Parts: sequence; structure tokens; C-alpha cells
Amino acid sequence: MNRSHRHGAGSGCLGTMEVKSKFGAEFRRFSLERSKPGKFEEFYGLLQHVHKIPNVDVLIGYADIHGDLLPINNDDNYHKAVSTANPLLRIFIQKKGKYHCLEKDVYLEHSKNNVRMHCLK
Repeated sequence: MNRSHRHGAGSGCLGTMEVKSKFGAEFRRFSLERSKPGKFEEFYGLLQHVHKIPNVDVLIGYADIHGDLLPINNDDNYHKAVSTANPLLRIFIQKKGKYHCLEKDVYLEHSKNNVRMHCLK
């Protein structure tokens, strides 16, 4: 997985995708090469590094093109998120636990084998 920070690489470059990630009240922006996104575990580690939370277990979600929040927890849905990002991949990160509020009225429920999203609108 190739990553570059905003210096010199932006959404205007062919094959580059901007990522905006949110953990708590903090946002981070960086770029990834859309053609070489890498594996989910690498992306997970990158998010931990960028947000300076190396030993924190987290859940990762993204906003799809319709604004729906979907989980990223394996290579398949990570690559789906990358392929649908246009032009920005919006990532939401939460500490693991039973329930997590991603945005107003949208929650992740985490159990041993599942992650489900609930919308309380």
C-alpha cells in the first residue's frame, strides 16, 4: 500500500484518492493510490498510526456514495470502499465496545462475530 501525505499528492492526480478519517473529534487527511490500496490490515495499521492510537482496538466505517455508513472489517469491503470513493473516502473510527455512535443517530453494534449498523432516524 502506497501512501502519501498531502504534500504534492492530491485528488487531482490520476490514481490518487483522498482519505478523510475521523476519530473522536479529530480529523486527518491523507492520500492513497487507488490502484494499489493494499490490504485491510495495512489500512487498519495506517489509520492507527495517523491517529496516533497504535494499541487501541477500533471499528472502522465509511460513508458510501449514498451517505450510508458501512463497516470496513476485511479486504473485500475495504476494496469496495476504495472503489466507490469519489473523490473522497470518508472514514469513521470508533473504539471497540458494545455500541458506538458514529454520527448523530447512527450506531455500530459490536458482538463477538458481527458488526451491525443501526440508524435511529
